[in-house]
Amino acid sequence: MPYRKPRRPPRPTRAEVVHQLRTVAADVPLFLTAPLYRRWHLRWGATPAEVASALPGDDLLPRAQLRCTRAITIAAPPEAVWPWLVQAGCLRGGFYSNDLLDNLGRPSAREIVPELQHLEVGQWVPMSPGTPTATTAFKVDGFEVDRWLLWRKPDSTWVWALTAPGDGTTRLVTRVHAVYDWTKPASALLAVVLMEFGDFAMMRRMLHGIKERAEALVVADYPDRQVRPNDPDREASAATLWN
Repeated sequence: MPYRKPRRPPRPTRAEVVHQLRTVAADVPLFLTAPLYRRWHLRWGATPAEVASALPGDDLLPRAQLRCTRAITIAAPPEAVWPWLVQAGCLRGGFYSNDLLDNLGRPSAREIVPELQHLEVGQWVPMSPGTPTATTAFKVDGFEVDRWLLWRKPDSTWVWALTAPGDGTTRLVTRVHAVYDWTKPASALLAVVLMEFGDFAMMRRMLHGIKERAEALVVADYPDRQVRPNDPDREASAATLWN
């Protein structure tokens, strides 16, 4: 499928750059210490049932060295969450995380971008600037609108699952499988650094970024709707300050 570069997001303002620098600085302790609490953060926010559940893509990389399942409760229905996933990608809608690190400093979108809402199997999800390749980008491997979305590349899969408990909220669960291919030491080492040190802090911010945007969209559309300020599923632990 030919790749059509989307219109680039606007360059960040000076205030946005300062904010991004502060955000990255705040996450440095998480980057450096993530391996110390690996067992905990690999299931951050997820219930035991969610960790044990079967999701699309689980059978694609049976020898993956990394398998993590994380989740968050969003006070918005799945149809208000789904568009943020569809438009995700470097220099697309962004990843709603540390833009300085994963979106060339361009602020992630804070609105639904109509031209980025087309979705089809085989579509690229760029992880870095430039023309996407199998090593620098995921491809959409499958999806069911408002229910699940699977991204795939040769060494990893990344799936999103949305469930509606019935109270107007969404449980957003994400799972990553990654293989460290030591027949290619340089790429394997880079993958270890990115996944074992950087992944948790970035994913945590991404989940909160999607939550913030989806809830804001619902509030704008339905001003009388009450949004719960806290996620009831956050774990009470010594690491609560990181939620």
